[in-house]
Amino acid sequence: MKNFLKIAAVIFLLLIAAAGATAYFLFWAPAVPKDSASRDFVIHRGMSLPQIADSLQSQGLISSRDRFIFADKILQWGKTLKAGKYTLAPGASTLDLYKLFRSGKSAQFRVTLPEGKTIEDYAAILQRAMEIDSVTFVRLAHDSAFAKQLNVPAENLEGYLYPNTYSFAWGVSAPDIIRTIVQEFHQQVNDSLRLRAEALGMSLQQVLTLASIIEGEAVVDSERTTISAVYHNRLRQGILLQADPTIQYIVPGPPRRLLNRDLAIDSRYNTYRYPGLPPGPVNNPGIASIRAALYPAKADYIYFVARGDGSHTFSRTLQEHLRAKKEFDQIRARVQREKRQKSQTGG
Repeated sequence: MKNFLKIAAVIFLLLIAAAGATAYFLFWAPAVPKDSASRDFVIHRGMSLPQIADSLQSQGLISSRDRFIFADKILQWGKTLKAGKYTLAPGASTLDLYKLFRSGKSAQFRVTLPEGKTIEDYAAILQRAMEIDSVTFVRLAHDSAFAKQLNVPAENLEGYLYPNTYSFAWGVSAPDIIRTIVQEFHQQVNDSLRLRAEALGMSLQQVLTLASIIEGEAVVDSERTTISAVYHNRLRQGILLQADPTIQYIVPGPPRRLLNRDLAIDSRYNTYRYPGLPPGPVNNPGIASIRAALYPAKADYIYFVARGDGSHTFSRTLQEHLRAKKEFDQIRARVQREKRQKSQTGG
């Protein structure tokens, strides 16, 4: 009897040890190689547990898909894994992976949306950074019903996508990204700025349209309010704005030097042909340009022309303007000659 009890005890201990070893192997042993670097892994929406396991193994992130799948027979967590982009630590166990994938704590991405870019530009930036559907982003940004939902008084969101640096979780939807960006706009363009627009007799749409033109023209920050003054003066006097950023907006492709035929395009955005402001913003301006549109400098300039270094020469009369333009044309011609000389000499 005693021998039987001893044998039973030994068998029991062996079973306990085997169960412990099996549990360790399934859950706590490293599933991700210890000698690997941290790697990102994507669970796409709709992926099944076997698909996740296959993808992990094919990318060399786990040593055994079968072990990963078998662990779920005990955990029963397979249907609770969330889509996202996750960073896998070296030596992570199967249990660690399941906990991570259940948490939904996707990798965070910081994305900078620069001032003066269009809806399409932002869609391309976000597509490269976060793999969002750029087509959906553009479609929503031009959807008047969606704009209305976001309390935007316009037919599309051009001008209302606030340029800033944002932090997004991978896998966030295009609608949620847009909501975040427009919410930031509403916070930055506060009541005091809106009251200033009313005092000027301008709608928010008109302010943003003018601000977008200023954004497109200004390279030197200190010139923003002076550029604003020029356009305010031209609007007040009924002079065509003749703003190049409005032409760039309707010319296909990236910004380039404008040609005479571009100035003849029949579009309400062509401020060389149609008086007043165009129908809407031509880019998404930053707060400095928005403030400049609302608080122009006290100056009676009517014209300005580039100097070639980012700054501008401002003029009150056409004669002054033509003189400044002639000087800039001479600078441009000299630069072109120097470029040709360098190319001919192999410089």
